[in-house]
Amino acid sequence: MVSGEHKRAALHEKLQLLRSITNSHAKSETSIIIDASNYIQELKQKVERLNQETETVKKSSEQTYSWPTLTVETLEKGFLVNVFSDKNCPGLLVFILEAFEELGLNVMEARVSCSASFQLEALGGANEENGENINDQVVKQAISQAVKIWSEISEKD
Repeated sequence: MVSGEHKRAALHEKLQLLRSITNSHAKSETSIIIDASNYIQELKQKVERLNQETETVKKSSEQTYSWPTLTVETLEKGFLVNVFSDKNCPGLLVFILEAFEELGLNVMEARVSCSASFQLEALGGANEENGENINDQVVKQAISQAVKIWSEISEKD
């Protein structure tokens, strides 16, 4: 008999716990279980809604690609070029170096990071044959064009 009473007491305690968790005001066991079932359904719907919202935010953040920032400073003997993107940009370095080559700039010193983000800091010096007719705007325009071409090609992949 003690065993039966112990089981009923344990069941009653568990139902009261279930009642408090689900914010149920029901008195009967059946009503408490029905309220709990409804509560679980509401939680499932909330989870589905949150998953959909998360997916929507994820897709919109993937579509809003942040264009790499570019700065070019004129130095005494060349240009300091900084390119930064908060995303990894596979292949972008090649396009930028090709732009340097087309302008006739030699890369005298460079630091590059391509892991989680893309960052390039390069010191470029003009060749003696065309050093006079290159300014920071020409360099910036050429690198911007390289970034644009890279972006168009990467979107296709």
